[in-house]
Amino acid sequence: MNYQIKTANDLTKDEIKNILKLWDVPAWSTMNADYFRLFFKNSEFHFIKDHFSRLTAIIRLNFDFTLEISGKEYEFVEAVGLVSAEKGNGKKLIQLLRENISNRNLETIGFCNMDLRPFYEKCDVKILHDQAKIIKEKEGTDWITSEDDDILIFNADKEKIELLSRLPENTYLKEK
Repeated sequence: MNYQIKTANDLTKDEIKNILKLWDVPAWSTMNADYFRLFFKNSEFHFIKDHFSRLTAIIRLNFDFTLEISGKEYEFVEAVGLVSAEKGNGKKLIQLLRENISNRNLETIGFCNMDLRPFYEKCDVKILHDQAKIIKEKEGTDWITSEDDDILIFNADKEKIELLSRLPENTYLKEK
């Protein structure tokens, strides 16, 4: 097992192809490497490869993530896009990711639906139940409620955890 961290520009064309295959997002399936690198330019990719150099688990850190809470902006790193092709590697990748972001003091959060709570509980990730539903996201000209249920705390200080656990109705995902 080989844990690696790369920026979008450092990824090979084959790695990009494999990431897109694992993510299986129809709108991204035809994305070429140059566009991928541009689209995810403010991201970092954490992944595990097996002894054959096959990608077996991936998660992306989005450094372009801001929440506006009661009119004040708070920047976080967003952990998103976790996929594991082999049982056990998702949990291992979360462990390695948490060690890395803790060492770098990156305040990192993520989101999940209710059905994924048991997985994140096994990974010992703090879950703020039903708090993601409070966050409004821009869709066209409308503000809509997030599709996710929970906020995941991968690494944050006590004050930020307290803030996220009691989000007011006027909480918005800022567009960049």
